Amino acid sequence: MKNVIKNLVLSALLILITFTSCQEEIDVVGPDTTTEENIQASSETAQLITQTTANDGSFDNIIDGSSCINVVFPITVTVNGLEIIIDSRMDLHIIEEIFDEFEDDEDLLEIIFPITIVNGEHEEITINNREELEDVIEECIEGGDDDDIECIDFKYPLTFFTFDTNNQQSNRVVVENDRQLHRFFRSLEPTDVVSIQYPVTLILFDGSEIVVDSNQELAQALREARELCDEDDDNDFNDDDFTKERLDALLVECPWVVREVRRNDQDNTDQYREFVMFFNENGSVVVRDRNGNQIDGEWSTRVTDMGALLTLEFDELVDFNLEWFVYDIGEGRIKLFTEGGNRIVMKQNCDIDNISVERAKAFLQECFWRVARLEIDGTDMEDDYLGTPLKFEEEGVVKLRVNGEFVTGEWDVLQTNLGFVLQMTFEGRPELNLFWLIIVLEEDRIALVNQNSQLLLRRFCPDDIDGDVNEINEILNDGEWEVALYSEGDQDMTEEFNGFVIDFLENGGVFVEGNGQIIDGSWLVRRDDGKLKLELNFGLEPPFDELNDDWKIVEVSANRIEVRDISGGDGTEQVLVFEKL
Repeated sequence: MKNVIKNLVLSALLILITFTSCQEEIDVVGPDTTTEENIQASSETAQLITQTTANDGSFDNIIDGSSCINVVFPITVTVNGLEIIIDSRMDLHIIEEIFDEFEDDEDLLEIIFPITIVNGEHEEITINNREELEDVIEECIEGGDDDDIECIDFKYPLTFFTFDTNNQQSNRVVVENDRQLHRFFRSLEPTDVVSIQYPVTLILFDGSEIVVDSNQELAQALREARELCDEDDDNDFNDDDFTKERLDALLVECPWVVREVRRNDQDNTDQYREFVMFFNENGSVVVRDRNGNQIDGEWSTRVTDMGALLTLEFDELVDFNLEWFVYDIGEGRIKLFTEGGNRIVMKQNCDIDNISVERAKAFLQECFWRVARLEIDGTDMEDDYLGTPLKFEEEGVVKLRVNGEFVTGEWDVLQTNLGFVLQMTFEGRPELNLFWLIIVLEEDRIALVNQNSQLLLRRFCPDDIDGDVNEINEILNDGEWEVALYSEGDQDMTEEFNGFVIDFLENGGVFVEGNGQIIDGSWLVRRDDGKLKLELNFGLEPPFDELNDDWKIVEVSANRIEVRDISGGDGTEQVLVFEKL
């Protein structure tokens, strides 16, 4: 049943007062007969419409540092001491070019006040100084956690209807853009009701269109679009301002290594990890799998108002066959995305074909290398190497640090018909004693494969300057410890570790004594993607074998260290606390 807005006069005044002050005019005409549904101003559908039409101010974050507002051009700024006038959105690249000119300088931007900004409600506000601007910025929620929905848009014009006191259509309102639609809904009282003429066309972030025919379909489309793409609510200024020419040049510049693949919400990363893509200027693309096999395909790009898109076509790699939205480029990485839970992440590697015996040996001998991934015939075995890094030395000697002591083996890098191969020989370590084909060689990462097996080595340098890692090492080395808490979800298992004294040794070994037992283990503190980790490996010795894990360090003090992990099986959180005796 249609609800009634106060009366016909109020309805007409509401629309006219709201929009006569706007730059854009809304057409208000007589009633019409069509297909529509009622929308109450306090309903979820109305809220979703308001969130979708809110002003997105993230495009000029290089100036104001806030995704909730944007500045009105022209604006005068000083960039690293150089005064420039920014007349339009297209001029923002001038600031980026100045910032990018030198890598080791401090980039400074100062705004010449007063300026005019536009907030999320499409309201223009005069800002007279930096303090006033900071007050506005402080209220903004960044990082994509704000309420606005940016991955979908309305296709205009749209037609709405209002009602008189007799529950009859009184006026037909035509809106032409987000500003009009947003302010129209913001002007309504919670009990007010309008109706929208269907069908309504929506434009997704990748340029594709969907048509909805009811309030339910509209609300569902807007709700689902919230997580469809990266809203770019950050200050990464180099990730999306590219032309087709720049994107094409970047793709053909160097090979790209596949790091993550999701198709239809299924994680297919293990199937495609370390595949390498070679984009050619003639539109062909060659993919090299982990065994050196080559798969041919084609690629093309286009840039729309919604962003850039990359189309991949293969006869064999069907999981890659889509038109992908390019939603993040930066620091040698590219992220591709489409609706339906499809995602590809690739890392640029300009040295992929620059492998040689000498280069591989030089990299391997520079530091320790830890086994970040080891899969043998489908079985994951990297947990067996927690806290036990490899050290490649001259004269073909390789050492594996186990419980603080070194197990010695032999190694060599050979050139074969397939490529360059790392060969290792350890007594009692058949999983390592394979001919490992080197498919990725980087300073901090080496990826290798054998038939149905994968090995990923990550660089680990104990002498690297990392204040946090060094501090944690010193704290653990200083004195003896006990397990003050060990829990798995709601289950407290601390009692199993009562009576044991733990000593973390400087050589990477850990010595445990108590209850008539002596247990040796390995430990290692490292930083991975900004997170501090504690690797523990006590082999098969109970009860400490339950602590074998790659723990995330969450709290550190001189007498207490807390680490946590999420079980890969059922998502149960494990909590482990060491306290000094």
